Amino acid sequence: MMALFILKSNLQFATLKTLSLVSISAMTPQQSVKEVLRTADCVCFDVDSTVIRDEGIDELAKFCGKGEDVKRLTAEAMCGNMTFQEALKKRLDIIRPTVGQIKEYLEKFPIHLTPGVAELVKVLQERGVAVYLVSGGFRSLIDPVADLLSIPRSNIYANRLKFYFNGEYAGFDENEPTSRSGGKPLVIRRLKEQHGYQKLVMIGDGATDAEASPPADAFIGFGGNVVREEVQKRAPWFVTSFQELTDALIVQK
Repeated sequence: MMALFILKSNLQFATLKTLSLVSISAMTPQQSVKEVLRTADCVCFDVDSTVIRDEGIDELAKFCGKGEDVKRLTAEAMCGNMTFQEALKKRLDIIRPTVGQIKEYLEKFPIHLTPGVAELVKVLQERGVAVYLVSGGFRSLIDPVADLLSIPRSNIYANRLKFYFNGEYAGFDENEPTSRSGGKPLVIRRLKEQHGYQKLVMIGDGATDAEASPPADAFIGFGGNVVREEVQKRAPWFVTSFQELTDALIVQK
């Protein structure tokens, strides 16, 4: 009788396990990503055209009077004619921003946060989720954005500009992983190794963000500022408003 009971219990457990696996496998790709977001212990955001409405390097170029030259080079880079690092170097060689110009830019150019991102970050932080900014932009321009969102500056992964003692432009730190192609996946991998994050989500508008998953456990494409067709195709879940993400979290709170 006891053997029969054990056998029956094992069969019930096996049935429940099978049903659970079936229910998970029956999820659409979008549902699977939503589930990862709801249980995430880390969320990484791209910055330009995602957390903020602008492209930092383009706005800085315009501010320094080199907007059209950089715009043409950006268009060329988008065609795949050069690596990310080559494109970054060429654009910076055109702009050659000084320390004084960076300071003046930060004083005069207001931060345009994308609507809904502040609320989303707050909801994530209240849930105990670690939030990072992972960008191919410049740390000096991103620090104020992090401050505005109450994200520790230590949670920023971005490029560093270098200057001579007189404040003139001296290049950028090529050792930063975000300065080259494949940099964002490398950052994600390091975060998971160093902090042991089990469910990490990457959110962004660009191809470099989509490339970060894997190792990110999920990728959410963002098109609230600009819709990139390639990203829309690759993203299991593509949103045009951060409110969609906040709603998904609050429902399951």
